[in-house]
Amino acid sequence: PSSPLNLNNGISLRLSLQVNGTKSNPALNPREVEHRLGREVESFLSDERQLHLIDDLTKVNPVTTTTVLRCLQARYATHVFYTKAGCSLVAVNPFRPIPALYTQELMEEYHTASCLQDLKPHVFLVAEETYRNVESQIPPVNQSVIVSGESGAGKTWTSRCLMTFYATVAASSSVPKGSITAEKIEKRVLDSNPVMEAFGNACTLRNSNSSRFGKYIQLQLNRSQLLTGASIQTFLLEKTRVAYQAPQERNFHIFYQVAKGATEVERLEWSLPRGATFSWLPNSEKSLEEDNFDVTRKAMSHLGIDSSMQNNVFKILAGLLHLGNVGFCESEDESQPCTLEAHTASRLLAVPQERLVDVLSFRRITAGKQRQEFKKACPKAESGMRRDCLAKVVYAKLFDWLVAVINANIYADPSGWSNFIGLLDVYGFESFPENHLEQLCINYANEKLQQHFVSHFLKAQQEEYALEGFEWSFINYQDNQSCLDAIEGSPVSIFSLLNEECRLNRPSNTGQLQTRIEVALSDNRCVSQDRFWKEPNFIVSHYAGNVCYRVEGMVEKNKDPVPPELVLLLQRSQDPLLQELFPADASRSGEDNVKAQTKPAVVTVVSKFKASLEQLMEILHSTSPHYIRCIKPNAECEAALFRQEEVLRQLEACGIVETVSISAAGFPVRMSFGSFLERYKVLKKPQKPNSRAEKHQENGFAPVRGNGMFFCGSLSDFYRL
Repeated sequence: PSSPLNLNNGISLRLSLQVNGTKSNPALNPREVEHRLGREVESFLSDERQLHLIDDLTKVNPVTTTTVLRCLQARYATHVFYTKAGCSLVAVNPFRPIPALYTQELMEEYHTASCLQDLKPHVFLVAEETYRNVESQIPPVNQSVIVSGESGAGKTWTSRCLMTFYATVAASSSVPKGSITAEKIEKRVLDSNPVMEAFGNACTLRNSNSSRFGKYIQLQLNRSQLLTGASIQTFLLEKTRVAYQAPQERNFHIFYQVAKGATEVERLEWSLPRGATFSWLPNSEKSLEEDNFDVTRKAMSHLGIDSSMQNNVFKILAGLLHLGNVGFCESEDESQPCTLEAHTASRLLAVPQERLVDVLSFRRITAGKQRQEFKKACPKAESGMRRDCLAKVVYAKLFDWLVAVINANIYADPSGWSNFIGLLDVYGFESFPENHLEQLCINYANEKLQQHFVSHFLKAQQEEYALEGFEWSFINYQDNQSCLDAIEGSPVSIFSLLNEECRLNRPSNTGQLQTRIEVALSDNRCVSQDRFWKEPNFIVSHYAGNVCYRVEGMVEKNKDPVPPELVLLLQRSQDPLLQELFPADASRSGEDNVKAQTKPAVVTVVSKFKASLEQLMEILHSTSPHYIRCIKPNAECEAALFRQEEVLRQLEACGIVETVSISAAGFPVRMSFGSFLERYKVLKKPQKPNSRAEKHQENGFAPVRGNGMFFCGSLSDFYRL
């Protein structure tokens, strides 16, 4: 901001007049308030040597964008990367390894602490709070930790730390030495991380280990608070990355691991000589920590995938690399197919070479009342699309199979666990020079999570105070519901228009679709258009910034069509794993099978993704949520570099200042009335049943109206009973 007075739409200005949400001096005019607030900010920042000592942003006075930003910067400069922000933990990515910050001894210190409030902010502190909350609530309440932030902010690392902590503290001293069951579960749960990252993460422009899928990991605990199992739910794998990588980006890590880490015998078997060039393996000269093939192999072994099955998986991946090298050329005669050479790919995928050439070179057309089938040669571009489609469908099925195998090896029988802690790690908000359907879905997921935070804390907590009758001046916040309405709302939204285009039996017209979006959502301020860009587009004003999406290709990606002859080819593969991934329909013969699949029911990508997200939101709403906001201090991913303007944008987008403001002005302790009585009834003096409510009020407490919640100023007030 240009001056300390231009602060976050007046939110801090409003707070300067409040104490616990109550207006202290409404008679002050705006100029006096502005002058006073400016002096308070200057006074607070006058001794910057003390700023790094503030470990909870609710202690900042006054709470403004400037003071919050400067505190985080001061702590970052002194190598302190975690700061509490009301109900959230702010984690600023150091972009360098700090082993001393994640030692076994430090885990033990947080786990055994008698008073967590005395400990410094840390990801282990959030982990321990959730772990204790499962047991301390009456009845026990499932917990969720929502890790959010833009790409490269450190979400994947934070999720790793959380899983390591839970696996360590939930399978330690109380396990008999003769038992290895808990040890196996712990090891398997942790080993799911490197495998999922190898197959689902990639190096992008903004992050060398970017998650290209979303995952919700459910850690299952028994009544003794021991880890008995886990399960993984995944969302929207970016399978297009298999066949297309943007400039300076890479394919999924596992392809580089196989190409760089295969033994000499495996190189001969998979036709991967050293120095070989593959179209779908760009920027392979980059040396990343994630290229460690041995780590992935060992983890797969611990998860029950034996060496024979592993080799089968890697052979298929090598086949996909060779498939990417299959070339096409334009044929002078359209009745003739493009020429290509696909010997190695067909051998590794165990399909006949002539059949592979045929399905890539010809498309089937069914016409007439007799449903006669004709073959038509594909032009070069269409053959390339069919090749890419084949690779994407194989990789997506392989990824789903891998998740199923992992779940089968880590999931516990429901009778063996009673509660769970869920960890949500999703792709960060993205905006590139060109944004497609993948970015729209990714940013939509981030919008849903931001709305969960808004509705659960920023909105619900203030409404709770008003419902209880407290004098409370509402603190403004950015509500992104209008953006969600534009994307997924009813009856008309971007998703509904995309789905409608998929149902129409005609080629998609990008210009027409752009016009439909513009006209149908003209009343929604979150949707606009870049009129200086010649290509059809639309702009969505997300909570984290404006993103311009390219309309071309969206409808086809939403349909996600797979030519039935490609599926039939894979069903006829002699590879045992591909046969498992693409089981043949025993009730139909080959050609009947193709005809039966010519008109499948249209289940679009956005429909499936929206349904899976709604299922996730139901789970989150049923748990007690905790938030970790990961902050990326600079776009270059360099250590010891803190760019104020980039951090400021992230703080404003995720509502950190509003969160701190509400937490600072609100009440620190909130308990249900039933839990309060159950916990502290031993301290109560005997009294007549009919005078209980009056006695509460005499002691400064009142039963909560509405939802049965109970508030007080501080924990010390409890003991006045």
